[in-house]
Amino acid sequence: MNTAVTGGERVEARNVAFLGFLTLLNVMNFVDRQLLASFANWIKPALELSDTEFGFLTGFAFILFYSVMGLFAGALADMVHRPRLVAGALALWSALTAVSGMARNFVTLALPRALIGVGESVMTPASMSMLADRFPPKRLGFAAGFYYQGVPIGVGASLLVAGYLAPAIDGWTAEEGDGWRNCFYLLGAVGVALAAVMLLVRETPRRSHATDAQLPAMPVAPPDAPPRQSFREILNTLLQALSNSRALVFTMAGGVAAHFILGAAAFDQLWFADERGFEREFIAQRTGWIAVFAGVAGNLFGGWAGDKWQEVTGQGRPMFLFWITLLLTPVGIAYRLVAPDSLFFWICVVSGFFQLGCFYGPTFSTVQELAPPQIRASVVAFYILMLNLVGLGIGITGGGLLADALRGSGVAEPYTWTLLCFTVLSAAAIPCFWIAGRRFAADRDRLYAALEGRG
Repeated sequence: MNTAVTGGERVEARNVAFLGFLTLLNVMNFVDRQLLASFANWIKPALELSDTEFGFLTGFAFILFYSVMGLFAGALADMVHRPRLVAGALALWSALTAVSGMARNFVTLALPRALIGVGESVMTPASMSMLADRFPPKRLGFAAGFYYQGVPIGVGASLLVAGYLAPAIDGWTAEEGDGWRNCFYLLGAVGVALAAVMLLVRETPRRSHATDAQLPAMPVAPPDAPPRQSFREILNTLLQALSNSRALVFTMAGGVAAHFILGAAAFDQLWFADERGFEREFIAQRTGWIAVFAGVAGNLFGGWAGDKWQEVTGQGRPMFLFWITLLLTPVGIAYRLVAPDSLFFWICVVSGFFQLGCFYGPTFSTVQELAPPQIRASVVAFYILMLNLVGLGIGITGGGLLADALRGSGVAEPYTWTLLCFTVLSAAAIPCFWIAGRRFAADRDRLYAALEGRG
């Protein structure tokens, strides 16, 4: 049976429900990923870590395995049963989260964190691939934005776990100050239970997307018979897609640049407590609530406004990100310098989480639209590789090294100047998004013309 995918296609309720479930799993993904940064004020002194060691644990110890394995995970998602792949990965990273709670030093925490990256690398490539098969192009920005509510909700929830749950369950074991460890155990158990539910999900039929101008009907592959492609074929198609689309390359480059400060922000909770004078439970609670509400607002606005911008202007969603980044980068710089008891300080906190939320829907839907349909998961995996290995990797690990170096040189506020430095570096995203937005329509039309010719 053939079906054409058009901009006016209605989204079935079961697909919306599936989007909601994947978003829940993505929340768990980012809760587990963010736990070390959220518990920085507990874990760093408990394990006697330096900033460089802490940066390594939240940076390359996790990101190297996460990013490199993500490329293979994307290829797997293009070849195998995706729900089963996600279920196995979720069970793996959840079990390792529980193991992380047993850590007694740098080494015993580094080992499970590295392997957690292997499990979590599967989640987004497989999920974005399935969503692209369930949602038409006009709704893909919304779907990606909704799915990526998992970022602000997950980040916020991990802070709320640190601020509320850890003190509440401290003392469950004989050891004093074990609240953070018990949170790791509890979250690991919840993740394993959700993995069992994911095993019940059927595979999504794979299909090709068309632009709003209808393409010829594309065949839908049987749910359990994904297209047979070798890894070499997937890699060759990926390299060809990158060489033929400047919009795709500069969208990815802008995302990487934006992640420099997101990586360095792993030191935010230490900055709040050590250099802005906040009590650690209070600031975890306050920023947790702000992350949830401002981040979700940013995700919903970014998904909707990015779709509307592209529909009205034809310039592509990256141009929308250009304006958002251009307007809010000065706020991010001022944020690190203003007094913490001022109203403007809290406006800056809200602005930062709102801007983070705006990013995901437009950028991932753009990557999906510019990717050849047979390698969508692999393209997303490659993008995630670059975001994490280059963007977050430089931001987190470089942030730890710079903070230690500044402290060793006698700088009074090493975290402040480290975070300020990486905020300025992230401004490189502005010209990248501008170029991608200008090139988007031409590169997308070239891709779809090639698909139409092949069809």
